[in-house]
Amino acid sequence: MKHTLKITAILLVMFLFTQLFGLFIINSYKPEIKQVTDSEGNLTNITIYNLPYGTSPPQENTPTNNFFSILIAFIISVTLLIFLMKFNAEVFLRLWFFVVVTLALAVTFFAFFKNLPYAPILALLFALPFSFIKVYKRNILVHNLTELAIYPGLASIFVPLFNIWTICILLVLISIYDIYAVWHAGFMQKMARYQINVLKVFSGFLVPYLIKKNSFKKQLSNKKKVKISVAILGGGDVVFPLILGGVVLYTFSLFDSLLVIFGATLALGVLFLASKKGKFYPAMPFITAGCFLGLLIALLI
Repeated sequence: MKHTLKITAILLVMFLFTQLFGLFIINSYKPEIKQVTDSEGNLTNITIYNLPYGTSPPQENTPTNNFFSILIAFIISVTLLIFLMKFNAEVFLRLWFFVVVTLALAVTFFAFFKNLPYAPILALLFALPFSFIKVYKRNILVHNLTELAIYPGLASIFVPLFNIWTICILLVLISIYDIYAVWHAGFMQKMARYQINVLKVFSGFLVPYLIKKNSFKKQLSNKKKVKISVAILGGGDVVFPLILGGVVLYTFSLFDSLLVIFGATLALGVLFLASKKGKFYPAMPFITAGCFLGLLIALLI
């Protein structure tokens, strides 16, 4: 029981830290409204985004169009991932992971470097070695440390594309998909095992632990491989509540976004305590419920 509580506490701390750190990074990219004069001499308002690497949304950006575009992109990505897994395209998938991880880390690091000369290059150079170790060299410490920085970068890119309604609808749809993928199709389990065992890369937090008490010393004395298991929390379970928290931050206030984050953390903690070791659970329905509870409290007070 103590061991289970320890693993739960570690995952919850990593989740909560990522959410809070993510809000800090997202706030550093908060858009500014400026008045400019167009070619006809008329004053017009434009939204200035501070995001690097061409990730700022276009001026004609509308949440409704973005919602459908992102939904279609999500479906295409999942379909492509299934196809590539079926044909064991590990080289391409690792490269895909490497590019996404590098971009996300660079966006996060850029928030600290943006007032320096050559900030985009500095952020990219800082991100590359971490991305390489994460994707091509298996290191659990680097893996989890980079996960803490990946999701703030990704969320910073996606937050300007949503409003409250579109992100809430997306969370509901993702939750329904999560239930189907885990409890009915079993796709999430297959994808997690494929990433961990074949790709040697996993998009989410990993906390390894020994399967049996004192098995480490016993197996070392017998010169056998140490059998360990891992507690995991998928990347989607981390980034989607952070996107909602960021949208709430831009729309309302930091306090309101913190209520959303704490609601998500509380719901995740309840799921961890109620779950059984060795079983997969769809976390998004619980996290979404916690987010909505926090959002409801924010709207009422």
